[in-house]
Amino acid sequence: MNIQALLSDKVSQALIAAGAPAGSEPQVRQSAKAQFGDYQANGVMAVAKKLGMQPRQLAEKVIELLDLDGIARKVEIAGPGFINIFLDRQWVASKVEEALKAPKLGVQPVEPQTIVVDYSAPNVAKQMHVGHLRSTIIGDAAVRTLEFLGHNVIRANHVGDWGTQFGMLIAYLEKMQTKCQRHGLIGFGAFLSASQENL
Repeated sequence: MNIQALLSDKVSQALIAAGAPAGSEPQVRQSAKAQFGDYQANGVMAVAKKLGMQPRQLAEKVIELLDLDGIARKVEIAGPGFINIFLDRQWVASKVEEALKAPKLGVQPVEPQTIVVDYSAPNVAKQMHVGHLRSTIIGDAAVRTLEFLGHNVIRANHVGDWGTQFGMLIAYLEKMQTKCQRHGLIGFGAFLSASQENL
């Protein structure tokens, strides 16, 4: 559940019932400080100006028409016409419990799309380093999030321009012949550097 969207819808309905034109923006935001409640509706002042009303007068009317029974424990006017909304803790707890019991934590399904995520793409003819892990981890996190939302995700890991590097490695390997047998995986970086220097 999106609490901000729910409150925006409720305040918007109350604004329209109070005489505001349809589509008036309630401007519901999370409060910056606890003393101003959990959420604030800041759109009353702009609407009051259009209607030629005092903002506090319109705010009082909106509060009278605002249906937040069971959702808010207190709704008050602050300053020139801000509406402070204090959520009912039991209601919040019940919504958290519902989300925990839901298969996807209450996240609403989206219209599925096919999305290609291209990530990592290390140069396979060079030694990898920690920087290669960063894009791999970020890409994997993005893929998992998109799949959780219901999208069909195609994972792509583009192998870069490896032709020249492997050609040099093979040519140097043939040149070194038996000496190469002593090179193991641990010496791959040195072997690659030597191939670039000696061909």
